[in-house]
Amino acid sequence: MTSINEQPIPAARPVIGEDEIEAAVRVLRSGRVVQGPEVAAFEEGFSRLVDDRHCVAVNSGTSALHLLLLALGIGPGDEVIVPSFSFAASANAVRLVGADVVFADIEPGSFGLDPAAVEAAITPRTAAIMPVHLYGHPAAMDQLMTIADKHKLAVVEDACQAHAAALNGTPVGAFGAGGTFSFYPTKNMHSLEGGMVTTADAELARTLRLLRNQGMEQRYANEIVGANMRMTDVSAAVGRVQLGKVEAWTEQRRANAAYLDAHITAPAVTTPPVAEGARHVYHQYTVRISGDRDAAMAKLTEAGIGNAVYYPTPIHRLKPYWEPDQKAGRTWDLPETERAAAEVVSLPVHPSLTEGDLQRIAAAVNSLGENL
Repeated sequence: MTSINEQPIPAARPVIGEDEIEAAVRVLRSGRVVQGPEVAAFEEGFSRLVDDRHCVAVNSGTSALHLLLLALGIGPGDEVIVPSFSFAASANAVRLVGADVVFADIEPGSFGLDPAAVEAAITPRTAAIMPVHLYGHPAAMDQLMTIADKHKLAVVEDACQAHAAALNGTPVGAFGAGGTFSFYPTKNMHSLEGGMVTTADAELARTLRLLRNQGMEQRYANEIVGANMRMTDVSAAVGRVQLGKVEAWTEQRRANAAYLDAHITAPAVTTPPVAEGARHVYHQYTVRISGDRDAAMAKLTEAGIGNAVYYPTPIHRLKPYWEPDQKAGRTWDLPETERAAAEVVSLPVHPSLTEGDLQRIAAAVNSLGENL
């Protein structure tokens, strides 16, 4: 039970400091508030996180996924291989362009797409693979890129939870045809709301810029059918401030995770493994709990330790996917996905944690004991 003098430790804590507030006010006073110099500067700054790829800022991570698929020409008749153990936006973007979602199972350690499962899911209609760098751990990109090259498939990276993560020195968002990032307030860095698409292809980047702005590069000279998915300069100004802090925050997250790795000893709890060569940036510190997960979460909550399950229902079991599959007589064999959804719990790891907070988190988890 939480002591009267102890405040609950939140599972996540968005950072909005005076620097961010001042940046937003500066832009509001300037009168240049949409798709202006702040957006361009944010794009230029973010490119340094992704091996100097072209960056195109948009209004959300979901828009980033949606527009990247559109720019790649993926649509009706195509299939995209996606993990079911992810936020629904990963699959929703595929559906929004009219393509079909094909679910593949995950690796138990990284929670990313299992390369063997991906290869088994490829059909003549497969157009792309969408690895998700879940919780901030990079997917098995070396193997997935080999598979994609072999079958001539596009790779669309969902890096919405993985700012500054890397595999063998290559940052996520710099592997495939394009990468996507989210700047939602609880992400490792944010812009109040927003997203980014990254690509090495200059022509693809130009298409993305057209798509986000009603198909226009010059006002009223519409070249293609587009949408309004622009980022505001207020968001970009906040994002620029956060971009200057994200590396320090990332190292603090990694240090917090290392502390928890070393001090969580409860037999019923498995701490998150890290693949060789991976830079895990711990958007979430996600453990597995064997036994009664609900009881464990209730005990943690009683102790004032924020906790949550990301994600309790795999995408293939959500109504918009489950019902059409049932009508079509289609089923998915995803044992690692089902197991992960039944076992995972995310604990606080954000950079605002104090040493005392970390001690409380480890002590509360260890108090769960062997039998839940």
